[in-house]
Amino acid sequence: MRRFTRLTDAFSKSLRNLKDALALHFAHHNFVRIHGSLRVTPAMATGIADHVWNIHRLLR
Repeated sequence: MRRFTRLTDAFSKSLRNLKDALALHFAHHNFVRIHGSLRVTPAMATGIADHVWNIHRLLR
């Protein structure tokens, strides 16, 4: 993630912003993004979700 590079404008200035950005990144990775090796999302592969989420559902 770009937030972990030190000399950029994208770094987190507070711990709360960093936690929120990481939570959003991992939620997108697990619920929205279909992975090539699994052919489904990781949440679907483990049985947590039954369909692919879209961005609107993730942010709701």
